[in-house]
Amino acid sequence: MSLQAPNLDDRRFQDIVDETKLLIPKYCPEWTSHNLSDPGVALIELFAWMSDSLLYRLNQVPERFYTKFLELMGIAPYPPTAAWANLTFWLSTVLDRPVTVPRGTQVGAPNAAAVPICFETVEDLVIAPPQLIAARTGRGGTATSLADVWDDLRFPGSALRCFTSLPKPVPGDALYLGFAASLAGTVLRLRVKATCPTGIGIYPSRPPLTWEAWSGEAWVTVPVYSDTTGGLNRDGEVVLLLPLAHEALALETTKAYWVRVVMTQTAPGEPTYQASPEVSAIVAEALGGTTPAEHSVDYGPEVLGRSSGLPGQSFSLAHAPVLARRENEALQVSTGSGVETWEEVDDFTVSGPADLHYVLDGASGTVQFGPRVRYPDGTWRQHGAVPPPGAEVIMPSYRHGGGSEGNVAAEALTSLRSTVAFVDRVTNIEPAAGGADAEAVPEAKKRGPFCLRTSQRAVTPRDFERLAAEACTEVARVRCLGPATQGGPVRLLVVPRVRRSPESQTIDDFALTDGLVEKISRYLEPRRLLGCTVEISTPYYQGVTIATHLHASPTASEEVLSRVRAEVLQVLYAWANPLTGGPEGEGWPWDTDLNAASIAQLLEQVPGVERVDEVLLFECDLRCSQRYGQAKQLLRLDERSLFLSAPHPLPLLGAPASAPPAALASPSHAVVVVK
Repeated sequence: MSLQAPNLDDRRFQDIVDETKLLIPKYCPEWTSHNLSDPGVALIELFAWMSDSLLYRLNQVPERFYTKFLELMGIAPYPPTAAWANLTFWLSTVLDRPVTVPRGTQVGAPNAAAVPICFETVEDLVIAPPQLIAARTGRGGTATSLADVWDDLRFPGSALRCFTSLPKPVPGDALYLGFAASLAGTVLRLRVKATCPTGIGIYPSRPPLTWEAWSGEAWVTVPVYSDTTGGLNRDGEVVLLLPLAHEALALETTKAYWVRVVMTQTAPGEPTYQASPEVSAIVAEALGGTTPAEHSVDYGPEVLGRSSGLPGQSFSLAHAPVLARRENEALQVSTGSGVETWEEVDDFTVSGPADLHYVLDGASGTVQFGPRVRYPDGTWRQHGAVPPPGAEVIMPSYRHGGGSEGNVAAEALTSLRSTVAFVDRVTNIEPAAGGADAEAVPEAKKRGPFCLRTSQRAVTPRDFERLAAEACTEVARVRCLGPATQGGPVRLLVVPRVRRSPESQTIDDFALTDGLVEKISRYLEPRRLLGCTVEISTPYYQGVTIATHLHASPTASEEVLSRVRAEVLQVLYAWANPLTGGPEGEGWPWDTDLNAASIAQLLEQVPGVERVDEVLLFECDLRCSQRYGQAKQLLRLDERSLFLSAPHPLPLLGAPASAPPAALASPSHAVVVVK
């Protein structure tokens, strides 16, 4: 049971009036008429009313008081965090020499609000011409049965058969293209010269092909920006957006940086290749490059002032809030004998009088030097060194920015504010993410008691979960599991924050980025127990598809049936989801099974649904959207799993009464609406 917040003064209007009247005989004995009509009593009531109003306001305890109380306890609101986006710079023409987009290149959003939104690149981007040096064909996923077809590709008059299986290609066949240098972040254009269209049988607009690149650990999917080859069947171009990680791999005797195209399984009812496509030439060119950028602006060097030589002095940066500092963003103190670089610390608890330490409050941009503290025995101790009198305090570099306004939509960052030679335009193909506003006082008030009741040490599973969630705003949910074996690692299952709608989420959206894992690891490292090993991974996402047989009103029009189906689909995708699922809408609960009966009750609440005849649950492979096993009424989870709805094509809009069995067999969230 929580304690009630006490009133600092519980007196009310009548209490103040009565108390004042009792003091009249003591201070003014000649005043004998205390009737309501007496002018003096009227003044007493007037001042009592004013005092009552002041006491009411005092008892509210303004947020400034709470903020100061939290500050005295060492609990400061979190500063804002900056959004990140991958910016793609497009060249004005294809060049035969490298082009460098320097670190700190600024890109903004046009038609921005009063406060402009500006992103800066965090590292140099070198866009170099690609050099194709090898080609192989074989089965995807194997490296021992690949045939060297480089001669068929580089010599005029020959043709390269892209997929080798006979009599016709099968899913898993792949064509490997090897490059001399890493193409990390490159916008790669492959100009394809095809022979006669032998790879007939497919839909040219939806070829069953997936492009992949080797990241150093696995083959990762490469987004296709455009494809005019109709599945490698005609002359055209394939424009690929290579990932930011592209490493070398040795395939048999050839070590190169590989990009491959793999034939995949077609969707049910769609045709596949009847013969392998053939190409006579492939020319690789660089159209641009992609590099990460941060919602921030660099400032510095900035002179904060001169030291007075006194303990506890503070200085303020010109631009606040200040983002988390990097390695080269440290305060400097310039004296007559030289420049010293000081170290930023969280507090001065363990700082000695000779330690060059300072504290920087990112939210307010205030730099604080060590105080002089008196101890119970009467001695004084200096916590942290103090710059000598007259020394110049300098911040050589810091970054200002952050906030949720940086989470801009795709194609919003198009204004190039820095001139870069041969760069024609810039854009963010995917939305920016990761920006968060500074912590509000109500949020800090909720967090304060937890920080006071628990130390900043990871001991219990709840400690690990709390600290991992504090490490980064991109952490949506965390579950801590104990060691699987004696002396084994503590396992952290992290669900990242995904800002796409449940209908469009895929398993790739829930992958942990290297940056997120690094932030969690760096935050937990000084807080874990000595000898405790932490393993950070994702939960196992159990794919699920749900087939339903619904009845709508017999008089419902086709427009109403379409609306009912759309709303039912929206409910199903949101229900079986790690972030929005479950009864509370805060993500599917751990250790909770999926029951067809609860889904039926949920769907009966959808406007337009009169009754639910049947709900069937199917387990599904999220990679290929293929279900397996028989239909079930109950799907169970183990301790490290969560449900995730698979991406599906649009289901049937409606069906007559004889259609439900066939429709329910469809490998999708089949929504059969019957009047």
